[in-house]
Amino acid sequence: MALGRAHSVAVSGVDGHLVEIEADIGRGLPGVHLVGLPDTALQESRDRVRAAVTNSGEEWPDRRVILALSPATLPKVGSVYDVALAAAVLDAAGTVPRSPLDKTVLLGELALDGRIRPVRGVLSAVLAARHSGRPCVVVPTMGLAEAGLVEGVEVLGADHLRDVLSWLRGKGELAAPPARAADDGGVRADLSEIVGQEEARWALEVAAAGAHHLMLTGPPGVGKTMLAQRLPGLLPPLSEQEALEVTAIHSLAGLLPDDNPLITVPPFVAPHHSTSVSAMVGGGSGMARPGAVSRAHRGVLFLDECAEIGAKVLESLRTPLEEGEVRIARRDGVARYPARFQLVLAANPCPCAPARDIDCVCPPTARRRYLGKLSGPLMDRVDLRVVLAPIATGSYSGDVAESSAVVRERVAAARAAAAERWRGHGWRTNAEVPGHVLRQRYRLPRNALHAVEDALRRGSLTARGADRAIRVAWSLADLRGAVLPEAGDVAAALNFKERRGR
Repeated sequence: MALGRAHSVAVSGVDGHLVEIEADIGRGLPGVHLVGLPDTALQESRDRVRAAVTNSGEEWPDRRVILALSPATLPKVGSVYDVALAAAVLDAAGTVPRSPLDKTVLLGELALDGRIRPVRGVLSAVLAARHSGRPCVVVPTMGLAEAGLVEGVEVLGADHLRDVLSWLRGKGELAAPPARAADDGGVRADLSEIVGQEEARWALEVAAAGAHHLMLTGPPGVGKTMLAQRLPGLLPPLSEQEALEVTAIHSLAGLLPDDNPLITVPPFVAPHHSTSVSAMVGGGSGMARPGAVSRAHRGVLFLDECAEIGAKVLESLRTPLEEGEVRIARRDGVARYPARFQLVLAANPCPCAPARDIDCVCPPTARRRYLGKLSGPLMDRVDLRVVLAPIATGSYSGDVAESSAVVRERVAAARAAAAERWRGHGWRTNAEVPGHVLRQRYRLPRNALHAVEDALRRGSLTARGADRAIRVAWSLADLRGAVLPEAGDVAAALNFKERRGR
């Protein structure tokens, strides 16, 4: 009896878990048996791995081979274990030294001829390998730039199984990660390109300063989509930790470029209005894939024509808006994806959507039904509501509006003030602060809260809505450099909150 051992990583959501692969070559009829909750793709790896080993010039044991993946209770999904399975079998056969395998994590899918194919989730897997204390990770060459984003661990790339085996035997070298290219985020749309809409521009600045959610309502052609597309350009660049979080999610979704995979600017995700619940929050067969809300993590999720989106899809946003993450339950476990994004909704006032409201031919019931799909609980989570009017005469001949760079400086100053204020609590933006903290430890003066108490008394505002209005008031105060919101800030926040746009 001979035993071999290698290591790989199982990725569930954005979390990776080290997997120990044991190979036992014993007596019995020739065959390969997998144990440890393998899925269909992993079961099929028995034939892929055997063919890849023999086509790489190695000898496959002509005896019974048992492959165990531990921990046995952890679901194993996909083909990422192929290279490690081959190495474990050859270790058990005595043709590969044990010493380098003990400190190396192997990732990659094997083709029948021994080529190593790329897999999704390489960044999460390398982070898990580093956390486990393994000093070296071997990945497919096509995923080398992505894996090289992780510091504190040696990352090497290989194109073929024979290259990995030669390196394990000390007879060859593997590729190192390429130098990281500078990322300027590409060409950004500028806020100066917006004609008119001063109030909407101001709401966009407030939303950027406090990470608030925003809804834009108005006839076609007034700039709703253009405004939403310019919100990421007002946000600060992602920190190193945030960039790794966002890049890991896009890696699992298979959306990273090969040359410069690190995402350093807030993402902008705009799904079509016909999208499904699974496409919005994540799902799919096998390992659940991240949805639009997770791909928009640390960025902007823009839902254009939101009144045309299915009610179930819209209601699925409520949990991620409140908790900042998505948990997708499957038979074999729960996949968790972060989803802390800024939501921007855009809608026409009615189905016919004329340029002027007086030209509307929709009956009153149709107008109410059109935006009535946006439920009260969902709208209660939207901090700023703006009704855009048609472009006024003379707007095209007026002065050019402020650029994104100018507004971004004010937003950066406001965010810095908020981050300093909440630093001891671990929050970075006003939108993250829990309501009970605002009501108790950072309570505003009584005279500043009169408008909120009056709105609660009239029933035009819920308790959640009151908390959100106070958060917006803090953002307004940060933008004007004040230490504490005043009654005018609270009134302005309520003015944004209480508009229906219907």
